[in-house]
Amino acid sequence: DYDKINGYLVDIFNNVVIIEEASLKNSKFNDISLKEMHTIDVIGTHPDTTPSAVARELMLTLGTVTTSKLEKKGYIIRTRSSVDRRVVHLSLSKKGRLVYRLHRAFHKSMVKTITEGFNDEELKVMSKGLENLHAFLEELK
Repeated sequence: DYDKINGYLVDIFNNVVIIEEASLKNSKFNDISLKEMHTIDVIGTHPDTTPSAVARELMLTLGTVTTSKLEKKGYIIRTRSSVDRRVVHLSLSKKGRLVYRLHRAFHKSMVKTITEGFNDEELKVMSKGLENLHAFLEELK
């Protein structure tokens, strides 16, 4: 069972990345990379966040978070704090909110498909397994 589960995990990760990249490339949002999409996702999930908070969430250095490019492309809005002018807050533009919602819909569809037909006990077991995997990966950060 170990080899089967490991094979699934590797294939799932690789397929999600390939599908997300292809979806972006073949859409009207083909001017953003998958890394930029994940930046948009963090900003959409945590409105009014800062570049350093996005970097922490994505486990990137502050210099590799591509907020200025996303601003130039019209996906995000950078606003200086009225309290501390050194602080920049990030939010999604209309275009950013649209691609964020589409990305979320893909993930929602994926979860719905995975859990379709599960009874309560099966959902609990899957949730517990994913919780364990999440905790393991969080420990490695």
